[in-house]
Amino acid sequence: MAKRDLLKTFSECGGLLQGHFGLTSGRHSPVYLQCALVLQYPDIARSIGIELADMAAETFSGGGKIDTVISPAVGGIIIGQEVAAGLGARAIFSERVDGEMSLRRGFTIGEGERVLAVEDVVTTGGSIRETVELATRCGAAVVGTASIVHRYTEEPANPTDLPHISLLPVHAPAYDPAQCPMCREGNPIEKPGSRHLSASKPL
Repeated sequence: MAKRDLLKTFSECGGLLQGHFGLTSGRHSPVYLQCALVLQYPDIARSIGIELADMAAETFSGGGKIDTVISPAVGGIIIGQEVAAGLGARAIFSERVDGEMSLRRGFTIGEGERVLAVEDVVTTGGSIRETVELATRCGAAVVGTASIVHRYTEEPANPTDLPHISLLPVHAPAYDPAQCPMCREGNPIEKPGSRHLSASKPL
């Protein structure tokens, strides 16, 4: 799927939003890509997952098969599952517990297990970076990171020291709140992301 076709898919599914949005980084932007509105359609999610899996297999095949895909909850869970299916790998997810990424629900990672970290949208890369650090502490050999969307304001930069792949690199403005033109105009802010969600008790 070409970049323009994927962007068209986002637009048709209502996932290309314009307004005044608070990003996970704390910055504000007039543009937001809401992957959940695209991934709610299983056939589209499957198609995107296969394409990202194919890209990952080509990029990270040097050391052998990828054993496990790990994704930060909640945004990365669906695409992580679809990428894992495309790779013939296991799919697990990390969750934020009292502010820290953790493995719950009986998930474990074995020593030396080849792991790919997958997210829906990467901007500053905070969640996927924490997930990579978690997997590394568990003894994983993390081969790289991947996302549907890689949003950047200047030049695309890897969210970690590892290689990063993305189907949809998007240049979009982002402002510190003190310099935000939408704030100066008095426009109400929306925060559609999921990083504020946390878990402190087993579900």
